[in-house]
Amino acid sequence: MARNTQVQADHNAPPITRILAEFVAQHPSRGWSDAVDHEAHRTFLNWLGCAVGAAHHEAADAALAAIAVLQPAPQATVAGRREKVDIASAALVNGITSHTFDFDDTHLKTIIHPAGPVASALLALAEHTGASGRQLIDALVLGIDVACRVGNTVYPEHYDRGWHITGTTGVLGAAAGCARLLGLDADRTQMALGIAASQPVGLREQFGTMTKPFHPGGAARAGLMSALLAQQGFTASPRALEAPRGFAQVLSTKTAWNEITDELGQRFEISFNSYKPFACGIVIHPSIDACVQLRDRGVRPEQVERIELRVHSLVLELTGKKEPADGLQGKFSVYHGCAAGLIFGQATEDEYADDIVNRADMVALRRKVVATVDDAIDEASADVTAVLADGSRVQVFVEHAIGSLQRPLSDAQLEAKFAGMADPVLGAGRTRELLDACWGLGDAAGVGALARLAVPDGAAGAAHGHSTRRMR
Repeated sequence: MARNTQVQADHNAPPITRILAEFVAQHPSRGWSDAVDHEAHRTFLNWLGCAVGAAHHEAADAALAAIAVLQPAPQATVAGRREKVDIASAALVNGITSHTFDFDDTHLKTIIHPAGPVASALLALAEHTGASGRQLIDALVLGIDVACRVGNTVYPEHYDRGWHITGTTGVLGAAAGCARLLGLDADRTQMALGIAASQPVGLREQFGTMTKPFHPGGAARAGLMSALLAQQGFTASPRALEAPRGFAQVLSTKTAWNEITDELGQRFEISFNSYKPFACGIVIHPSIDACVQLRDRGVRPEQVERIELRVHSLVLELTGKKEPADGLQGKFSVYHGCAAGLIFGQATEDEYADDIVNRADMVALRRKVVATVDDAIDEASADVTAVLADGSRVQVFVEHAIGSLQRPLSDAQLEAKFAGMADPVLGAGRTRELLDACWGLGDAAGVGALARLAVPDGAAGAAHGHSTRRMR
């Protein structure tokens, strides 16, 4: 006997699964502006640098040890490692490492980190199939558009319910991108999206553990498998995204269907991607930026009696850990972020090492941070005042943090970030070659050469591959 439901279902939703499938399958190659294409290269470059940088984190070691039990075929590269594994496992591990340091890209409207699921699946598949660099870039733009448009449709209610939106919508983006790379028609792309819709990956309860970066990796693997299944004729509901018991209506109380169709094929969500200068949750960035500015204005930690921090409630909801015990927890502590900004003038992965998180001066300074919720302040802003021992006050208000759309990282800053991540793993010379290959990806006949550059050679691997500063 059917049960009554409290939620009023929308039985007249537009056929968004079909609309997206036709868009992905039929949109012309490079059917966007040069600016969008350049942003796609920036997105790929940032993603790969993050993946290489975390290649020898203990989470990657554990994942590869588990995969080895399955005796995978050596089909695809694990960025920053010499091991080759099957394409699904490569998508998984590269997705994990790209998000391990919380240093990846962010679609600020939805706080989705879109490249993790999408690029991880695409590089593995493209390497195995021999796809061109242009085919990969096309698939990246379209896959990210699907992930972020679905995100726009359900955010923030979907996120507020506890879903990690990077994984849940990322599986759809990965499926769409892989369907495009495989050359699936609209019918089979629709099935790929339908299969992926039954595999949302990620709960916010996992934040601060290795399972958080598992979410984009799991989404990459699931999206890739969805496209492969669809290629072989596996079926799914043609209305898997919009039906009353489909993805959007089950996982969210908000379903803004127009976010799928508005300017579809004209406005590309990758244009709104941003890149982190700080290796932590995006909501901490304004506070860190303010503390870096305080340091630049001459404020020194030993002068500080108190740091008064006024932020939106979401900041403390997501990053309110006052006493982080290790680096992973430190990434969810605005208190640690403020201390890092003032002491070091930066918050790269180095500032989230376990020994730094537990260093006496860091602990002492973060305990001087007094955070107050003020929802009149935007979640992308922060008001920070250093109260000094002599009674003076130095205030910095950050409306938009460095790395935001309003203050984006330049290409040169992205390259410097990439080098900081990749040099310890690959060596400086190989890092430079890999950077050049990323910028030229859209014109590359294949991705094999780039994938080979993402693996340490003998000297670099021995010298840098297991750098203890990147292990926790």
